[in-house]
Amino acid sequence: MLYYLYEYLTDHGIHVPGLGMLKYISFRAGMAVLFSLIIALVYGKRVINYLRTKQMGELVRDLGLDGQKQKEGTPTMGGLIIILATIIPVLLFTRITNVYIVLLLVSMFWMGAIGFLDDYLKKIKKNKDGLSGKFKIVGQVGLGLIVGITMYFHPDITVKRKYADAKVVNRNNVEQNFMPTEKITVSTVPFAKNNEFDYSGILFWMNEKDAHEWAWIVFIPIVIFIVTAVSNGANITDGIDGLAAGTSAIILLTLALFAYLSGNIIFADYLNIMFLPNMGETTIFAVAMVGAVIGFFWYNTYPAQVFMGDTGSLMLGGVIAVLAIILRKELLIPVLCGIFLIENLSVMLQVVVFKYRKKKYGLEYAQNNRLFKMSPLHHHYQKEGFHESKIVNRMVIIGVILAIVCLITLKMR
Repeated sequence: MLYYLYEYLTDHGIHVPGLGMLKYISFRAGMAVLFSLIIALVYGKRVINYLRTKQMGELVRDLGLDGQKQKEGTPTMGGLIIILATIIPVLLFTRITNVYIVLLLVSMFWMGAIGFLDDYLKKIKKNKDGLSGKFKIVGQVGLGLIVGITMYFHPDITVKRKYADAKVVNRNNVEQNFMPTEKITVSTVPFAKNNEFDYSGILFWMNEKDAHEWAWIVFIPIVIFIVTAVSNGANITDGIDGLAAGTSAIILLTLALFAYLSGNIIFADYLNIMFLPNMGETTIFAVAMVGAVIGFFWYNTYPAQVFMGDTGSLMLGGVIAVLAIILRKELLIPVLCGIFLIENLSVMLQVVVFKYRKKKYGLEYAQNNRLFKMSPLHHHYQKEGFHESKIVNRMVIIGVILAIVCLITLKMR
């Protein structure tokens, strides 16, 4: 909004001192993260008090974990703080007509609405199961369809790849080092020398023209899978105070840096990566959400004053998935979102091993010989006697290490 004000005033010959800073993405990103952090810190307490007056307290099942029952009644739906603190600076400092910003806003509200409905049914309607799992999946698939179709068909979503001999082409005018704008389903392969992968290559039995024309058959289902997997992973990770918020902040900050580098043709040329036109604006969205999550983290650290609920966890997972997809970094998700992955895998392995041992040795043996003492993995460590603050701190450290590994892929290939 403010960027358009700057453009309007400039076009009419009105020059306001300092307003010219709005043309720089770095300045707008800095202001966005500052605003989102202040909003979350200042108004977060008011949202918590409002949720408490509406009796939106968490109903805690007795799982035999230390300090668990003391959390009974802690307000949930805290994801509303993150959404509120993100949307205001995004509207103020981004070019909101940018297709990537629109896609991210749709993702945030879409997944936030699904999570809100789940929390609403649990707390207001006293339905302990909340929204049926199949309806969550339908919602996640719906978002995946929106993202996949938009990514494939929207004319403004393009890439510019470097010539193989770019250093010879032109070192003074970096734009000439890049091929013409292309509309292709290409992604980045981490740790590989020739690190570009075109989804149309999966249709190897077709000729090149037909493969590119029908690549959506492969691309859209993969987008749906990624959105579903990452949003569920974030949802499962949200089990102890500060874990989902802490790890998500690190992931979002890493994606923000990728967005800035990929959307700047000079850095793209220097790092020998794809240049993604119009991508720079997503930096502002990503850092605004980082500020919002950190502000929420202030109230969510142990002992938590508020839980994000599915309103926050499903929304964060969905936005992270969409950010990775539009940045052509979805193949980095297993590393960057490694905490989400191991939490997801711990649940699946627990179920698979239990069923196998039940079938082979009987129910009693399976119950007494589980793979983990409890799943997801953070509950296993609680059962081992670790305090949840220690679990969160160590998982956040692991998240930082994984983020650094992802950033190293910019040069390691």
